[in-house]
Amino acid sequence: QVQLVESGGGLVRAGASLRLSCTASGRTFEYYSMGWFRQAPGKEREFVAAITYTGRTTNYANTVKGRFTISRDNPRNTLYLQMEDLQPNDTAVYYCGMDMLNYYSDQTSGEEDDYDYWGRGTPVTVSS
Repeated sequence: QVQLVESGGGLVRAGASLRLSCTASGRTFEYYSMGWFRQAPGKEREFVAAITYTGRTTNYANTVKGRFTISRDNPRNTLYLQMEDLQPNDTAVYYCGMDMLNYYSDQTSGEEDDYDYWGRGTPVTVSS
C-alpha cells in the first residue's frame, strides 16, 4: 500500500504564490514518476504536472506552464509543486499521484488512469 499526503494549500489572492507538498510512504517513492492533478468545483480532475523518478524530466499542462514548477526530494520521499502568479481559475483541490506505469522510467504520464495511488488532496482557493 502507498499513502500520499498533500499539504500546503490555502486561500490566497491573485498573483500570490504557494508551495504544495506531497509526502509518500509505504512504497519506494524514489523509483516512480509522480504527478499533480487538480479538480475544480463541478469539473473533472485534470493533469497539472508530472516528473520522472530522477527529476530530470518534467511535463506541464499548458495552463500552468511557466508559472508552476514540479520537483521532488527522493531522500525525503516528498513531491513539491511551486505555484507562482496564482489566478482564480487555479482554484481547485490539488492531488498528487504515483504513476505506477512509469517505474524506473524516463517517461511521465498525463493520464489519470495511469496513476494508481492518490492522496486526499489539498484545497487551493485564489480570490480576485
